[in-house]
Amino acid sequence: MAKNQLEQLKDYTVVVADTGDFGSIKAYAPRDATTNPTLIYKAVQMDEYKHLLDKAIADNKGSGDKSAQAKAIIDHLLILFGKEILNIIPGRVSTEVDAHLSYDVKGSIEKAHYLIGLYEKNGIERERILIKLASTWEGVLAAKELQKEGINCNMTLMFSLAQAVACAEAGAKLISPFVGRILDWYKANTGKDYSGAEDPGVQSVKKIYEYYKKFGHDTEIMGASFRNIGEIQELAGCDLLTISPNLLEELKKNNDPLPRKLDPKAAVNSKIEKLTVDEKAFRWLVNDEAMAIEKLADGIRRFAADIDQLEASIVPRL
Repeated sequence: MAKNQLEQLKDYTVVVADTGDFGSIKAYAPRDATTNPTLIYKAVQMDEYKHLLDKAIADNKGSGDKSAQAKAIIDHLLILFGKEILNIIPGRVSTEVDAHLSYDVKGSIEKAHYLIGLYEKNGIERERILIKLASTWEGVLAAKELQKEGINCNMTLMFSLAQAVACAEAGAKLISPFVGRILDWYKANTGKDYSGAEDPGVQSVKKIYEYYKKFGHDTEIMGASFRNIGEIQELAGCDLLTISPNLLEELKKNNDPLPRKLDPKAAVNSKIEKLTVDEKAFRWLVNDEAMAIEKLADGIRRFAADIDQLEASIVPRL
């Protein structure tokens, strides 16, 4: 029987589930999974996951500052979800540092230590955890220190080659370029629609892939934030792709051949030039690309707002 496109994709790309829903994770059998505050907030609105929120509240409810209690509850909730997910998948789960710390090196490192400590108290070794950090210059510096300690980092909110190069040179384990959000920006600012290889988000990931393979970077590339399966099909062969359940289902129902589009051997022969990215260059190059600076700022604001929304839903219960 012919393989469907999800099965074909798994032949040369690690599939990651972009969801906090355990049922979806079980259904599509990914190796890894990734979560963020948005996904967790949506999940705890569902009856089958409210017990995790109840446990996090019961374990951390006390006297004093309700906001501080709510923040501690959110951290423990992330770990409870992560632990449950790791009972389903064979690989790793990504857990996000609060977006409010995106420009705080010390705060990001401390939060990462705290989250890893919570996982280890729950019997989960750090090798199965990816700490998600925003791809700001401060996030890059935090990742550099954490990687030295054996804490693997997933660099999120990535929209440019400069960010990707800085993260690779810092030794980050993995990066998550946001394909769909790049497409969103170009559609809104040009009035054009894009598909296939012309999709600006697809082109961004292809450029990063070529750069990493040509210059020997070990950092893994995980395309993220997809709007349609056409983007996924164009990035078949990328190291990893994190995909939402609705798009996983589309791939599962599609039995057409899925050729590999990204190949490390071809990438080595790319004409892409080496980039020097120190702090000054990083800040200038990201700022000089309107899409990158706008989507980075917007993404941080959105993730921070999701944390605030989750906190606001918890405070009345304290």
